[in-house]
Amino acid sequence: MGRILLLAFFISLGKIASAGTVGGTFSSIDGGQISLEQWRGQPVLVVNTASRCGFTGQYDGLQALYDRYRERGLVVLAVPSNDFRQELATSEEVKDFCEMTFGLDIPMSEITHVRGPDAHPFYQSVRAETGFVPKWNFNKILVGPDGSVVETWGSVTKPESRKITRQIESLLN
Repeated sequence: MGRILLLAFFISLGKIASAGTVGGTFSSIDGGQISLEQWRGQPVLVVNTASRCGFTGQYDGLQALYDRYRERGLVVLAVPSNDFRQELATSEEVKDFCEMTFGLDIPMSEITHVRGPDAHPFYQSVRAETGFVPKWNFNKILVGPDGSVVETWGSVTKPESRKITRQIESLLN
């Protein structure tokens, strides 16, 4: 009887963990709203970004990743943040910088808090589900088609690294 109860307990833990989903609505840098729900059924790589960071060159890799996999369903969402004091003053400046310097056409939010008490609900949800909080700019969160967090990576993991592409490829149509 004790083993059956223990087994039932662990099964229920698995169900609770797998039931966790992250979502939220971001203000788009182009105006309007971006809802993660609109991409349900697709993998979404969410990256907190900054224009004046040593990792800003990763914008090239994010765009290349988006170009490589977008026809198969991948969405890359850039979330500019000044939480580490390396972002430009306004969302308009960020948009201009990214378009002129990197030719970005990936979806992008307005400048958003990604950590602390003012963190966006998406980041609060990720923290609650996984314990992950961005430690710096260009941290990456892969959300699966079901809305759950598949994996997280820090700044030093490049967008086109095998660690990331392998996970993305396993989720694509």
